[in-house]
Amino acid sequence: MPQIVVLPHVELCPEGAVIEAVPGKSICDNLLDNGIEIEHACEKSCACTTCHVLVREGFNALVPSEEDEDDLLDKAWGLEPESRLSCQALAPADKDLVVEIPRYSINHAKENH
Repeated sequence: MPQIVVLPHVELCPEGAVIEAVPGKSICDNLLDNGIEIEHACEKSCACTTCHVLVREGFNALVPSEEDEDDLLDKAWGLEPESRLSCQALAPADKDLVVEIPRYSINHAKENH
C-alpha cells in the first residue's frame, strides 16, 4: 500500500507523519482519516484553497488537475508548480507521496478577518 509522508507543520503535524494511503481517496481524506486536521472550509467541494498542499515527491503520479482546480490554485497562498488542492488530488495506487502543508491559508474565518 502506498504511503503519504507529511512533512512537519507547526500546528497540524509538528513531528511530521507517515500514513498508509488509501489509493483513489483524496489526499485530504487520507490526512483527515489519520488525525491530521487539514483545513477544508468548503467541505471538499473544490470551492476554496484551504486544503492546498505542495506535493514534494510523487507529483507526476497524480491525475492532472482540472480547470476548476487550476483556477482556484491561482488564489492559493504560496502557490508553487507542485501545488494541488488536497481535496481533488487522489492518492495513486503505485507511488508514495511526500506532501507539505503550507504554513498559511486564505481562510478568513480562521484568521478572524
